Amino acid sequence: MAWSQREYHLLSAHFEGKLYFDTSQSSQIARKIYATDASVYQVQPKAVAIPASHKDIKRLIQFAKNNKLGIIPRGAGTSLAGQVVGEGIVMEVSSSMSKIISLNKKEKTVWVEPGIVRDDLNSSIKKTSLFFGPETSTANRALLGGMVGNNSCGLHSIVWGNVRDHLIETKAILADGTDIYTHPLSNEEFYKKTTLQNLEGNIYRELHRILNNPALQELIRNKFPKPSIKRRNTGYALDALVEMQPFNPQGKPFNLSALIAGSEGTLAVVHSLRLQLLDIPSTDVCLVCVHCHSIQESLQANLVALSCHPTASELVDDFILSFTEGHPQFQKDRDFIHGKPEAILMVEFRGDEASSSENKANQFIEKLNAQSIGYACPTLFGEEISKGWDIRKAGLGLIRNILGDKQAVNLIEDCAVDPEDLPNYVADIQNLLQKHQVQAAFYAHAGAGELHIEPFLDLKAEEGKKLFRLLLQETVQILKKYQGSLSGEHGDGRLRGEFIPEIMGPEIYELFQEIKHIFDPNNTLNPGKIVHTPPMDEAFRIQTKIPQKRTYFFDYGALNDPLTFAEKCSGSGDCKKTALSGGTMCPSFMATQQEKDSTRARANMLRQILSSEVEKPFSDPQLKDILDLCLSCKGCQTECPSGVDISKLKAETLQQSYIEQGTPWRTQLIGHFPRIQNWVRKISPLYNFAIEFPLSSIIIKSFMGFSWERSIPKVSFTSLEEWFSTYKKKMNQKEMPLGMVYFFADEFTNYNDVLIGKKAIVLLNELGYGVEIPQGIISGRSYLSKGMLIEAKKLANRNVVLLKDIIHTNTPFIGLEPSAILSFRDEIPDLVDVELRNDAAKLKENCLLIDEFLAREIKAKRIQKSSFGTKSRKIVLHGHCHQKSIAGLSSTRQVLSFPEGHEVELIPSGCCGMAGSFGYENKHFKISIQIANLVLFPTILSKPSSTIVASNGTSCRHQIKDGIDKHAYHTVEILHQSLANPQIKI
Repeated sequence: MAWSQREYHLLSAHFEGKLYFDTSQSSQIARKIYATDASVYQVQPKAVAIPASHKDIKRLIQFAKNNKLGIIPRGAGTSLAGQVVGEGIVMEVSSSMSKIISLNKKEKTVWVEPGIVRDDLNSSIKKTSLFFGPETSTANRALLGGMVGNNSCGLHSIVWGNVRDHLIETKAILADGTDIYTHPLSNEEFYKKTTLQNLEGNIYRELHRILNNPALQELIRNKFPKPSIKRRNTGYALDALVEMQPFNPQGKPFNLSALIAGSEGTLAVVHSLRLQLLDIPSTDVCLVCVHCHSIQESLQANLVALSCHPTASELVDDFILSFTEGHPQFQKDRDFIHGKPEAILMVEFRGDEASSSENKANQFIEKLNAQSIGYACPTLFGEEISKGWDIRKAGLGLIRNILGDKQAVNLIEDCAVDPEDLPNYVADIQNLLQKHQVQAAFYAHAGAGELHIEPFLDLKAEEGKKLFRLLLQETVQILKKYQGSLSGEHGDGRLRGEFIPEIMGPEIYELFQEIKHIFDPNNTLNPGKIVHTPPMDEAFRIQTKIPQKRTYFFDYGALNDPLTFAEKCSGSGDCKKTALSGGTMCPSFMATQQEKDSTRARANMLRQILSSEVEKPFSDPQLKDILDLCLSCKGCQTECPSGVDISKLKAETLQQSYIEQGTPWRTQLIGHFPRIQNWVRKISPLYNFAIEFPLSSIIIKSFMGFSWERSIPKVSFTSLEEWFSTYKKKMNQKEMPLGMVYFFADEFTNYNDVLIGKKAIVLLNELGYGVEIPQGIISGRSYLSKGMLIEAKKLANRNVVLLKDIIHTNTPFIGLEPSAILSFRDEIPDLVDVELRNDAAKLKENCLLIDEFLAREIKAKRIQKSSFGTKSRKIVLHGHCHQKSIAGLSSTRQVLSFPEGHEVELIPSGCCGMAGSFGYENKHFKISIQIANLVLFPTILSKPSSTIVASNGTSCRHQIKDGIDKHAYHTVEILHQSLANPQIKI
């Protein structure tokens, strides 16, 4: 152990939060998942701690000091320069310290704890018409503490500034465990601080000694970046302090908070902070998307934009744009893109009393036209604006979709210059990259003089590692030419620290070392960051692969294997947003707020274990543990910009582990459940009685590992296929006027939701469509969810063989249950044998949710409003996870809204928490309900009892029924009930 056992016992006896210090499996997992952030680095810490209060923070700092260990403060872990990677104790200050302490509307200020998410803060205070300005692209998961540490800026920094501009006061803990309160000081208060006989007093005395020296003042003013560069986060902010009183009589009152901002947790650990808020900006806003022939042309457009006083000016290059093509999330956002631009400059204008946003935009476009800049300038308004911004914000994740070992690296992405110098600076960088034959992505903050330039390097190869150092080394020389900033907002961390002496001079670097020593003489707080950093080309997280001779069940295409797939995770933490931010990914994290339950942690664990020398990596108990709470919701497939589909990786991992260790009998029981349903339906009266009678129900549920509080779905004596074989004799399907469709009697509709299936078929007949049911098609969803891929693959092959010759554009295959029909568009094409892949790909195009089919027919005007009544109905819609990820909800909203009098509201819920058998299992019941209680249940309960709840997923409807005793209806049930003049009786 790296610490005294006596000291540890004292710590653990009083610690209110969580400690991961021992050799238990949970501690081993913690050390692995906290070994990385969003940078290229990986170092396993000695321990992990999650404090619950500022007292816990003090205890940890004292413990670390006594045991000569480093404390590494961590927020959301989205830092790009390795700020939260190190060998000491990682201390995550997150959801357990995320309260709004107090709000002063009159002064427009707020006291918060550092663990609150930036966007969640703004959501919570929205009714006050105030908001916190600085907004990183990670604002829906970035914590305020981390934003202070990095002095974050964001998209609108040219008008809303950086965190330092808005940080008024802090309450923090120094390296010796004592408290410090930083706030604006009068000169008298400042000099009084210098008389204190403690660490705080020494800090003020030493700062006075340094900053009161005219020679050092001049050195600071000359060696720091140009004053016109607003993004300046290299080293410690001595340039801000030297312009304050008493060193500058005309300056603002001295405030040590300015130094804390951007110090990366190396000087003090903040536990409370007071922020200046802004008035919510005008809602009159538009986004001009200037399509350019080159990066250089877009930078000229940026100079024109700045002369028109925009609120944001952001660049996206063709690399990032290309990765949106065919992307399940971003393809739909591309409709504003004209042709193939080399770059798009996104310029935002907001209206004011003098002029509307549209007028400002038009004046800007006129200036561009006068200079022949850009070939198209589409302007987005209203909800359309998010299409542009969503693509821009996803840049970091999107560029991880490039194939091969050469990947975008954070290296020279944070350098900033005066915006006027940006065209020449970028031209120099382009020449540098061309000299070394390196490609790069260019995007982000053109308006602030800071482009994120991310070169594509292979850090597994020695040549790539050499280039990693060389490119930054040569970029520093270019930056010096423009007196630029090595770091604009991402910080120095362990990446850029060793280049500070070169860009700012050894005298300034020595001052930074002195500042660190004054605050932290024992180097306890985040050692090895900003100063005394380790070599920047060591401790990379992506390692050379260990070849594994193994047959995989899914086709990973050019990625080849699960390890390469997991390596796509950039660490940007898009999966760590809370329920307040919306979306599906990641339901377990939204419920627990623990890193272990995030998509990122699962990808990190897979990467580390699969790249290790473990003999049976897929059977590693740590892997099983961390994948346990993955609901296979598919949210990550779409919402992760890099498309890291953990549900696919989980299924592969489980099957590989079954091969090595055998398939658990309960897993087999659930996997084979559709077949069991078919067997027991002939004794369905007895079966249905047994699953409802209290004693027998408890025995059955206990045997299956289900929660006693769950209701098991009843089985119909007559399957849908059997009913239809009789029904079609009475109702000739071939005589229907609008042609034929093939209906999927999936395993849930065929045995459990038979009545819904009947209503769907009758609805189609009433609307004029004939129906045929291909017999014996089983999606294999239960096998997929439990990782029984051998069985799922057999079914996939059989399904494609049976359907490939009958399913076409004019005779689509339509289904009710999203998780079943959408398997033909998701897993099945990647699961079938090689010789069937082309057939599966063709079949995929014509497998539709019934909602999609009806929406298509409505658009073609083959379905008329007159087919439905006009009764007023208010409907709230909860979308199935797989549908949201693969097909979207627009078709469902459209068809539900089609009848006159229907008013549809989309519930902003993620996963319902059931996820097939997941929510039935006793070990998952609690978190299943916890997930539903985030948004789904409260929203439904807030509506009048007359409101109709629509939900297409069978497990979603069961969750709603079990959880709050509300009946939810499939879309076809609502539409069937809405028919104006139904002729067919069921």
